[in-house]
Amino acid sequence: MKKIFHIVTIISIVLFSRTISAQTNDIDEDDIKTAINSFFNGLTFSGQYFLAYQTGKSSGNSFNEFLLKRGYVTLGKKFSNNVSARITQDISVDRDGDGKGDIEIRLKYGYIKYKFDDITFFTNSFVEFGLVHRPWLDFEQKINIYRVQGSMFLERNDILSSADYGLFVSTLFGGEINQEYQDEVNSSYPGKYGSLSFGIYNGGGYHAIEENQNKLLEYRLSLRPIPELFPGLQLSYFGAFGKGNTSFSPDFNFKAGYVSMEHKFFILAGTYYNGTGNEPGDAVDLAGEAYKQNGYSIFGEAKFFEGSFSLFGRYDFFRHNLTGWNFDSKRIIAGAAYHFLKNNKIILDYDTNKLPNTVASDNSVFEVAIELRY
Repeated sequence: MKKIFHIVTIISIVLFSRTISAQTNDIDEDDIKTAINSFFNGLTFSGQYFLAYQTGKSSGNSFNEFLLKRGYVTLGKKFSNNVSARITQDISVDRDGDGKGDIEIRLKYGYIKYKFDDITFFTNSFVEFGLVHRPWLDFEQKINIYRVQGSMFLERNDILSSADYGLFVSTLFGGEINQEYQDEVNSSYPGKYGSLSFGIYNGGGYHAIEENQNKLLEYRLSLRPIPELFPGLQLSYFGAFGKGNTSFSPDFNFKAGYVSMEHKFFILAGTYYNGTGNEPGDAVDLAGEAYKQNGYSIFGEAKFFEGSFSLFGRYDFFRHNLTGWNFDSKRIIAGAAYHFLKNNKIILDYDTNKLPNTVASDNSVFEVAIELRY
């Protein structure tokens, strides 16, 4: 019986191969070339990696290691002037569970994008659907470009993440700022009078599944009040309203302000945050009620030698307002960076996080890191 099965299988494969071969001969080679060119036209491929050597202490334990901090691989496709798509793989090292030490790959972005035609004051407008950007962190990381050192203020304190399943809308105000500013300072979110982004999301971030049926509304409004005299000055207001991502659905809402000044020689930026709960839904008291939190962050960068060398620093203060007790975190980051091949950099930095009114140990990290882009 097995022999008969094997014979039938072999005959089927041979007949199938001949059929495909015959069909291939009927296809014009120019048609094949046209189909291949059509597929690769508008196709983009890029990558970004954070590699480092670190030594220091975390939760009372010393460490000394070379590591892959993060990696991203992106494949994009432009179908027309209005329609495009993107897939970004997020590469990291598993540090917990049975797969400890394994390289993990998960999806960071996976969306289809539609770009609208300009409508008077609203320009460069688009919508993303799928696993999409969120309004705040993508904007902030275009000003503070040191994600290679570590996550931004609110992400570092488990308030929100940079991507989620949902719908994202963004637009610029009044066309684009002058080209000289974009070439010398920053070409991201180049609205002459600012920009607006908002979206509706599951609320757990791209690294979590939906634990309840609530949706999160998140928004950001940035204004460039004096584009002719001070094009680098922007005033931003952002926030979110929804529930934390647990089955108990604790409150999660916040309002925050951000002031940034960008120049070819320096960057200054400051954040003030005030909110209740957080994205994961674990900022709750013993009764399961979300508690209030507040804090601020100050970032600065000085640029030298036509931007090839920088000194940067950041101070974060974050407070958990528990009933009868405040849990504070004070983080100081200081470093130097050498920039090469446009968006690549090598940094040397020191990061210390002090927990003055807790029994937890202070954390500190000395690091040499490199960001590679292609």
